[in-house]
Amino acid sequence: MSQPPNQPPQGGFGAPQDPRQGGFGAPQPPQDAPQTPPPPQGPPQTPPPPQGPPPGAPQPGYGYPQQPAPPAQPAQPAQPGGYPSGPYGQPQQQPGPYGYPQQPGPYGQQPAQGYGYPPQPQYPGAPQPGSRNPFKGKPALAVGAAVAALAVIGGTVFAVTRGGDDDPKKPVAQESGDSKNTEAPTDDPDNGGGGGADPENLNGGREAGDSKVLWYKGAPDAPGSGADAPGMWITDKAAVKAAYKQVFAYNVGDGEATWDPITFPEKICAATPEKSADDKIVVAYMSGSSDRAKCNQLQQIDLNTGAKGWKASVENGALFDSTLDVELSITGKTLMVGRSQSGTAYDVNSGEKLWDKKKFGDACFPDAFAGGKKLIAVAGCNASRSNEHDEVQELDPATGKAKWTWQFAGGWKVSRVFSVDPLVIYSTNEDKKQWNISTFGPDGKRRSQVDVALEIGAQCGWAILQRDLQGCTGVAADADTLYMPTKAVTGPNEIVAINLANGKEKWRVKSPAEESMLPIKVEDGKLIAYVEPSYDAGGQVVSIPVSGSSPQPTTLLKNPASASDVERGFFTKAFDWADGRFYLSSTRLTGNDAAKEKLILAFGK
Repeated sequence: MSQPPNQPPQGGFGAPQDPRQGGFGAPQPPQDAPQTPPPPQGPPQTPPPPQGPPPGAPQPGYGYPQQPAPPAQPAQPAQPGGYPSGPYGQPQQQPGPYGYPQQPGPYGQQPAQGYGYPPQPQYPGAPQPGSRNPFKGKPALAVGAAVAALAVIGGTVFAVTRGGDDDPKKPVAQESGDSKNTEAPTDDPDNGGGGGADPENLNGGREAGDSKVLWYKGAPDAPGSGADAPGMWITDKAAVKAAYKQVFAYNVGDGEATWDPITFPEKICAATPEKSADDKIVVAYMSGSSDRAKCNQLQQIDLNTGAKGWKASVENGALFDSTLDVELSITGKTLMVGRSQSGTAYDVNSGEKLWDKKKFGDACFPDAFAGGKKLIAVAGCNASRSNEHDEVQELDPATGKAKWTWQFAGGWKVSRVFSVDPLVIYSTNEDKKQWNISTFGPDGKRRSQVDVALEIGAQCGWAILQRDLQGCTGVAADADTLYMPTKAVTGPNEIVAINLANGKEKWRVKSPAEESMLPIKVEDGKLIAYVEPSYDAGGQVVSIPVSGSSPQPTTLLKNPASASDVERGFFTKAFDWADGRFYLSSTRLTGNDAAKEKLILAFGK
């Protein structure tokens, strides 16, 4: 239940009372040093399968860095402003009319709309009004989990971030406010038009200064219930895209088939979001089509030639440690395959098994991994015990040995990894309806927490049967800065640059159009961002200087309005910018023949 609209908060600036002292709000800030798992308290307990939030929402649970509970303290004398002080001198939160505390703005008043305090619950990547059915094609178990999560988290979401003018460790609570039979895949290597052909005249409405649709491809046949189309990989030669049971490759310049499609006997169920240094990826596909089929068949692919490399079958782990769903990632020469409660590492070039990651200590079972420049493992620990919590480790990709361990407080769950280098973790607390963004240094010590009033506008995928740590798009980071889009409430959204050294805002830039602007990557000292299309205008690609206090976006591409319907037509999408071209592709096919949905488009000059 959220605070009534337009009612100013009653509390002062500062953190809510320590929940261990009977209040509602953030746990105490963590110690500076990383903590190790607690000593075993009996046989390891198997954590139950996680239940997920609504479609696109990060998975709720536990995930705030741990700090030993302070001893109970007597009531403190009143602080300036008339609020009694909580532990460590933090003002206590005053109760609101619905049993939730009133949430102060950064200056003690209710911010205007658009800066993080909407009157309704919001989640990063939550479905938008008028969006398509998010449960289409999802198994009944996933739908049930999502519906249950909706019932649990239907109230206001509060953001727990670091703040306070004087105390750099003081947290601040912020309100975040048709069916058909399955058809065989196509064997057409062009799959919807040869080369740069424009049979639908998407360039017909181009105006002076507009970019051009260089080429586009229709989606392959998919079941009426829909199908996944994971990943998109761009090399110097090819734009490669997976869809349902196939992997396609198109020449980046003209869209001609670079190599014949690779067809699998069953649907593709996972893919590495990264490619290796020599342009290799690995996809996983199902072992069969029955309800007992597992996502355990691995195939390495060379993106430049289409050659199929090594193949392997992933074994199940112990009881409840299945390969019903897996996560794949590449770090250096290591492919990490995450099961529901463990992981196995392979040499990405040879397929040789390198090592297993089965547990942290005696009762921590790693259920999610994130790869890229670093390899991160997340484990749920001591399930069903009083000290249930999450732990995070950075692993040596060659050996699997932990470089450091960080323990999160009970009640908090590591939901997403916005960046692995630098490591930026988004965690949530279902019971407190709060979230937190923390960044960690190379030594595993917490570097900062975000201290900015914002409602997160990153686009995040499903996290039902697994955490899907790297399932968010539209957020970027470099060594010193996190670039986070806000969620549009009225008018354009903004991109906020957040200093990772202290969690403070550097600058924010408003979208140059009425539609949302989403970060893609940092390139040559500039942030590249995608401005989404409207019903009567194409999308844009812009660059924003990362230095300065008030940078302004410069348009790199302005897509033609005649292609805006196609740009807006994806159920979910992936996008990338490479060598002056903008690539946009679907990550979920609807299976609707009448829709003539697209798989991928390329825009350029």
